[in-house]
Amino acid sequence: MTWTPLPKGSFSGIDWAKPGATTGFDPYLIWAEADNFAGYGLKKPPNWVPVLIELTTGTSISQLLAAASPTWLKAPPVYTSPAAPAGLRFCTAHVKPAFFKHIRPGGNLHALVRRFELGLPVGHHIEEAVPPATHGGTTPPLLTGKVLGLIDGGLAFANANFLRNGKSRTAYFWRQDRGGVGHAPGSMGYGHELTAADINHAMQHSTYNGMVDEGAVYTHFKLHDLQKNVNHGTHVMDLACGPRTLLAQFAGAPPHPDAPPSWALANDDASRHDNVTVQLDWSNVVDTSGGSMNVSVMDGLMYILSRCALNTKIAVNLSWGTLAGPHDGSSVLEAALDQLIELKKGKLQIIVAAGNSYQSRTHANATLSKGKHVTLNWRVQPDDSTQSFLEIWLPQGAHGVTVQITPPGRPALPPLAWGKSGMWTDGGTHPLCALIYPQSVATGAHGTCALVAIAPNFSFETSTATAPNGVWEVKITNTQAGSVTFDAYIERDDVAIGQHTGARQSYFEDRDYDTSGNPGSFVDHPDNPTPIRRSGIFNSLSTGKHTVSVGGLRVTNSSWARYSPRKPDPDASRPQRPGVVKVPDTVGFSDENPALIGVRGAGTRSSAVVRTIGTSDAAPQETRRVFNAL
Repeated sequence: MTWTPLPKGSFSGIDWAKPGATTGFDPYLIWAEADNFAGYGLKKPPNWVPVLIELTTGTSISQLLAAASPTWLKAPPVYTSPAAPAGLRFCTAHVKPAFFKHIRPGGNLHALVRRFELGLPVGHHIEEAVPPATHGGTTPPLLTGKVLGLIDGGLAFANANFLRNGKSRTAYFWRQDRGGVGHAPGSMGYGHELTAADINHAMQHSTYNGMVDEGAVYTHFKLHDLQKNVNHGTHVMDLACGPRTLLAQFAGAPPHPDAPPSWALANDDASRHDNVTVQLDWSNVVDTSGGSMNVSVMDGLMYILSRCALNTKIAVNLSWGTLAGPHDGSSVLEAALDQLIELKKGKLQIIVAAGNSYQSRTHANATLSKGKHVTLNWRVQPDDSTQSFLEIWLPQGAHGVTVQITPPGRPALPPLAWGKSGMWTDGGTHPLCALIYPQSVATGAHGTCALVAIAPNFSFETSTATAPNGVWEVKITNTQAGSVTFDAYIERDDVAIGQHTGARQSYFEDRDYDTSGNPGSFVDHPDNPTPIRRSGIFNSLSTGKHTVSVGGLRVTNSSWARYSPRKPDPDASRPQRPGVVKVPDTVGFSDENPALIGVRGAGTRSSAVVRTIGTSDAAPQETRRVFNAL
């Protein structure tokens, strides 16, 4: 059992096996090149890859573009338009291999680019960028006053809940993937944009005996997923701006059991005003890890800003997320959201769900003194046709921590120390597992992250390399003086509503972790020695300084939904890395009561009512409250 050196990148051209080569890079990019982008369904390296870039202090996006060439770096025009606040240091781009030469010492971009993260290298993202186009040859009128923005999947804009006097309240709708009907918005250069006029025209031509054939409208626009009865985005949109409301308070008071939601018709701004909606590229919706949605979310926010006047007040809901990450607000996307909010000076608020995985056993935390170790038992389920990821986050200065991997039914691989990486191929040519342990990473600004990546364990394709399922042992040892506190996060790997991806969520196992279901077993107890902790399982897109994270309560007595992070933290006394966020900023309703979980909201078609669960439902209630108070 030995580690094989990492290969030379087929896209970047970087020899990842050289000492220090991995330092400061996104470990997911390194893994993508190790398995030749097989995890993204590609048979060969892409032509372009999408990235989210953070520039160094004092560098402008115009300076970046001037130093680069459009033959190997293209950014959507929105980032150099009036919609981009002055001083913005973040942008998305499509890049070619030459980009990696120019960010090295001596290159044109070395002093300009601080760090970057890999986006989702699939679909149009890996092709020649779509030339910018204008809508009908004119610039669309900008929205004024205040606007509610939504970034999600499956947004049924023709539902009667989102109309005003029979006309669309969706002023602009941007579908990020291809295959639809509409123009590529000039500010973005890809996807398909619909205006309220486009939607109204389609509804008018699909109206029979005074009723709109919503299915015909979506067929016309080639929005095939909106033929399903339930869509996540539609439900969220209804809670944010539909005609009825779950909110018991509009004056800013927290939910209280004496003031339950009435479900009466709403008489608030959210149910009357225009909205701008972004339908995420469906590849992001299918990839429920959320680990690659950074480019799509950032572009979505910039699109919303591009359709609003500079003084327009905007509240944006993002009921999506990921489990892994630094959890201290230092990921590139979270830093970008924070800076956008700062630069908009009170005219932009972003509300994010806190996450639904409190009971999922995807987080471990321990403090190790010198010579001590902990072994995490990572259960990777059978018949998982997707890759599985584990991130081990270490604080600054923790250079003496080693990580050792033991695959199921195999001897242990040699431990790897800080700055060392390798692949396990089991004698084949394709990696079944990799441990990528850079000295520092692009995905967080403090300390470093050791990424353990595991190939699928099932596939119908004989060419796909499959890893063993079962318990993978991850032994973490502190060899340096003093104590080191680490956090290990298993990345999200479940299946979105209406999707069939073959994903199966992996989890940790430990004999001391209480799974009895008895009263008191649904929170951590400080005296329990298990390293598996519910506390800290949190949407890592919602740990920024200025975004608002929302946890979930039950309607009946305002007790916490079992899947939601809670406040105060029952395990607050446990040592933690600096800056980690574990409790939500505020709350909304996400369950009716302990027996009737979830809350009601719109189905895809008008008059349909469905029940979904999660802090995805709590977040839009806070978005609605924030919007009404703007």
